[in-house]
Amino acid sequence: MKLGMVGLPNVGKSTLFNALTNAGAESANYPFCTIEPNVGIVSVPDERLDKLAEMYHPVKFTPATLEFVDIAGLVKGASKGEGLGNKFLSNIREVDAIVHVVRCFDDPNIIHVDGSINPRRDIETIDLELIFSDVELIERKLDRTKKAMKGDKSLASAVEFLEKLKEHLESGKPARSYDMTEDELEILKETPLLSLKPVIYAANLCEDDFRNNIESNEHYKEVCEIAKAEGSAVFPICAQIEAEISDMDDEDKEMFLADLGLETSGLNRIIKEGYSLLGLISYLTAGEPEVRAWTIKKGTKAPQAAGKIHTDFEKGFIRAEVVSFDDLMSCGSMTAAKEKGLVRLEGKDYVMQDGDIVLFRFNV
Repeated sequence: MKLGMVGLPNVGKSTLFNALTNAGAESANYPFCTIEPNVGIVSVPDERLDKLAEMYHPVKFTPATLEFVDIAGLVKGASKGEGLGNKFLSNIREVDAIVHVVRCFDDPNIIHVDGSINPRRDIETIDLELIFSDVELIERKLDRTKKAMKGDKSLASAVEFLEKLKEHLESGKPARSYDMTEDELEILKETPLLSLKPVIYAANLCEDDFRNNIESNEHYKEVCEIAKAEGSAVFPICAQIEAEISDMDDEDKEMFLADLGLETSGLNRIIKEGYSLLGLISYLTAGEPEVRAWTIKKGTKAPQAAGKIHTDFEKGFIRAEVVSFDDLMSCGSMTAAKEKGLVRLEGKDYVMQDGDIVLFRFNV
């Protein structure tokens, strides 16, 4: 999973990125501090893997990973090249989802590019730049499709769809708010629209509000309203607190989070939102050589899941030996799980479930 972090300059985006990834990206109080996108790769915490490692004592331990891309602060006119905007927008095309950091705190010592705190205006500024960039893409695709339609009348429905989508975008609405059929999504398969990407809003609060007044923070409430209206995810976070706990050991971090009434860090919450938003799950492979998590889409069938490990596994798929994590833990060993009939043999039509522990059988 690859998440792109966007926002206006000086909203706390790079501070949050540093805290989440410990990547040491530069963070400073002036616009365009980030020019080249900073990239941080983090392990996805999974207690199930830890339990399997205790059981198998593997030589290798490989959790799933999440890639964060810290994309430079966007400003009005980015789609037309303002503030090196075109370069920044191209970086967003490569991510699976967008983490939009929105400033929800007042601080006269930290410059706001528009002079005041207004989450709705700030979100609209970013959204419109993504939409304007998408309009250009759709116009080019529409032009090519119309030309191709002269020799292929079956493209008429594609032209009609693209014209309606262009009109939708030109009204200032993101592509993700346009109700598309599977066939229409297929038309856009090779057209990486920025405003079609799912969004997680990270509402960046000051430490005092995050500790005591989240629900009464008017800026946060406004972000929640916007997210609800468009079906996006939103959660409160304090970049400053995340920066403080990023260097703590696990025990101190746990105590600190408990004091805040939180069970997990901001990183874990972003991962959870990201998996939910993108419809992702993990299946596990376990043995003495390696314990590993593999990320797949919900609804993936066994052969395609096997292909995540190696294409030969998918080509020569025979069957999958599957046991649920909970069943394996309750039995204490794979041998005991087999004796109780809890290890199932599944074929090509089996739909993988989150937490499945799998051994694929194949022949090429």
